Amino acid sequence: MSSRRKFIKNVSAASLATAVPLGQVSAKNPIKDREVVNVGLIGVRGMGWADLSSFLKNKGTACIALCDVDSDLLEKRAKEIETKTGQRPKTFNDHRKFLKIKEMDAVFVGTPDHWHCIQMIDACAAGKDVYVEKPIANSIHEADLMVKAVRNYNRVVQVGQWQRSDPHWHSAFEYLDSGALGKIRQVKAWANVNYGRGFDVVADAEPPQGVDYNRWLGPAPERPFNKNRFHGTFRYFWDYAGGLMTDWGVHMLDMVLLGMNATAPKSVVAIGGKIAFPNNAAETPDTLTTVYDFGNFSFIWEQFMGMGTSPYLEESGEPGVAFIGENGILAINRASWKVLPLQHDGKYLTEVLPPRKSRVSGLDAHTANFLECIKNRKDPNCTIEMGRNAALVAHLGNIAYRTGKKLQWNDVEGIVSNASEANAYIKPNYRSPWQLWEG
Repeated sequence: MSSRRKFIKNVSAASLATAVPLGQVSAKNPIKDREVVNVGLIGVRGMGWADLSSFLKNKGTACIALCDVDSDLLEKRAKEIETKTGQRPKTFNDHRKFLKIKEMDAVFVGTPDHWHCIQMIDACAAGKDVYVEKPIANSIHEADLMVKAVRNYNRVVQVGQWQRSDPHWHSAFEYLDSGALGKIRQVKAWANVNYGRGFDVVADAEPPQGVDYNRWLGPAPERPFNKNRFHGTFRYFWDYAGGLMTDWGVHMLDMVLLGMNATAPKSVVAIGGKIAFPNNAAETPDTLTTVYDFGNFSFIWEQFMGMGTSPYLEESGEPGVAFIGENGILAINRASWKVLPLQHDGKYLTEVLPPRKSRVSGLDAHTANFLECIKNRKDPNCTIEMGRNAALVAHLGNIAYRTGKKLQWNDVEGIVSNASEANAYIKPNYRSPWQLWEG
């Protein structure tokens, strides 16, 4: 296997100073020979539910507990599991009480981004393995703390960047490793999504019946309830997430890092804004171009809401990645990958290949890998360090946009070295009584 494919585990020296490699955990493993692995889910809507449903396709798995701030949805999900399995899971609205279940081996964290750090670290401290959704955190500092916590508590943690388990992406990278494209001079990634229109400003209101809104806010600033900030559209408000950059962006940025065997950029600059939909409710930009310097290659990220196109590939509105070499271009998204050969003197510089289509579920492969690693105690396909690196690149792009500055990143010290105002975005301020874990 090429060195390019080796899993990327580098992180800033400061954040790993006290880390203990997972391979050094005790050889005792009470889960290995158990017939059933018991799991629970925090955040039962959207990807949290999709992740759990995928995991439960595997033989020898059971969901014994659910946790959510929406009591009506929590009851609905509990009944769904009971109907499907004959066993009703216990239900909670406080993840700390949920984590006290001794017979629960692992936890899925599918809550909004601003909750990931607290809940993943609490789960590790409680002796649980964790599958945490991407991005792993809503700030760079939280992401570094999560790396430290995973190694401190010696837990298996799989990050939901599931392309790392997908044979479709592996086959594309095998071609990339062949060297047929020659030197890669630039990489592009994009999310030109077809949604984003009609996100109108609405008045604040009372939270829906059955929703513990104060707990939903958690460490985020106290604000009146507004339906635009709730459920899936929380992603477009800085208190909870980072827009398309940390949503789709993290998936595609992760593939750039994997393909180029990279970890952190040297610098980043971004331009864009609320250009297409200036009067809608979102805080995050609908249009953004971000340029990163990784030293041996440049990387360009582009996002356009309400557009629904796809450069290089036929699938409209499907985010993707393109590796641009001296002989041709490899373009990949979740549906297909293909090679666009360059020409010289009337000849193609590399072989013409027809599009290759995805045939299996990458998510199912990823959750199966999580189960395997719970049992064998090996590092999963997407480690917490890989999650940190993808989150770092995404957050730096957003910070460059928000400051309007070209940022020089010092990955050893974990700071922006040339713009002090940018460092104010690195570490969050939690609302009391929630506090950052410091190890």
